[in-house]
Amino acid sequence: MAPPESLPTDPDHAGAIENPVRVRAGFSLTFEVPFATPMLFVVQPQERLGATGTRQRIIEQRLIGAAEGIHTYTDTHGNVIWRVLADAGTFTVGHDLIAEITRSPDPQLHTLRKTPVDQLPDETITYLLPSRYVDSDLVSAEAWDRFGHIQGGWAQVQAISDYIYSECTYGYGSNSTTTARQAFDSKRAVCRDFAHMGVAFCRSLNIPARYVCGYLPDIDIEPDPVPMDFHAWFEAYLDGQWRTFDARHNKPRVGRVLIAQGRDASDVAFTTTFGSARLTHMKVWADKTGFETTLDVPPNPRIF
Repeated sequence: MAPPESLPTDPDHAGAIENPVRVRAGFSLTFEVPFATPMLFVVQPQERLGATGTRQRIIEQRLIGAAEGIHTYTDTHGNVIWRVLADAGTFTVGHDLIAEITRSPDPQLHTLRKTPVDQLPDETITYLLPSRYVDSDLVSAEAWDRFGHIQGGWAQVQAISDYIYSECTYGYGSNSTTTARQAFDSKRAVCRDFAHMGVAFCRSLNIPARYVCGYLPDIDIEPDPVPMDFHAWFEAYLDGQWRTFDARHNKPRVGRVLIAQGRDASDVAFTTTFGSARLTHMKVWADKTGFETTLDVPPNPRIF
C-alpha cells in the first residue's frame, strides 16, 4: 500500500465546508531503538466530508523523517494505521498537514433524544460494552443513581461531562494502565482519563460512546503556554449521529482535527511497539493558519 506521503490531497474537490478555518497540525517523534522493532502509529487524520458528524478536509500533508518501509492500512474502526519496521538506532517519524474544518464551535444540541437500545444500528452495539480501559460495568450503579433520572440523551451526556469536569482535577497521576474507574476514584486525570470516564458513564446508561483522539488548537481562547500534545475527547451516539463532548474542557471549542476513534485508548494509541523502543523526543503542533499557507512555509516558531 502507498506510504502516507503519497496519499492524494486536493483542495479543489467537492465537499466544501461552510465557514471554514484552516489548521496547521503535526508531530515529530524520535525513538532510540536497540534492535529492529515493528511499530504501529495512529496519527493520520482523514478527510471526513459526510453530511453529518465531524467534517474536515486535508488540504496538504507530508511525512517527516522515515518514509522507507512505512505503509498504511485501515483498521476495523475506519482509522488509518501506519506500520513500519524501525531499524536499530535513532528512529524519527512525523507528519505535517493543513486541515480545513468549520469555524463554528462544537454544536450544542440540547433537545437530542436517546435512542432505545433495540433501535440502535448494529455497528454501535460494540460501543455499549466494557473494554480494556472503559470498565463501565464498575460505574453502572453510580451512573444510574446520579444521572438515570435525567430526561433526554443530550441532557444526560452533558450532565456526565459537567460532573466529571467538576469532580476531577487535570494533572498527571494516572499511567498507561489506568482505567476509567481508577481515574475517577483518584479524582486526578489527564485528557485520556477524562475521555475514558465520559465513555464509561455513557455506556452504563445504554448510550453508545467512543474514545476520540486528535489535535485541538487554541482558537478563540487564551493561548495555553503548556507545550502542545495530542488531545482526547469522546463522542456519544445520539439521535442517529455521533456527537462531540469533552469533559476535560467542558465547553464548545473550535478547531478539532480528528485523527481516530475506537472503543478506548488501546485502539488508538499514537504509537505501539512490538519490542524495545524508547521515546526520547516529542513535539506536537496545532495552530490556526492562513488560507495562503502551504507546507513550504515553516510551522509557527512557537511550536516547532
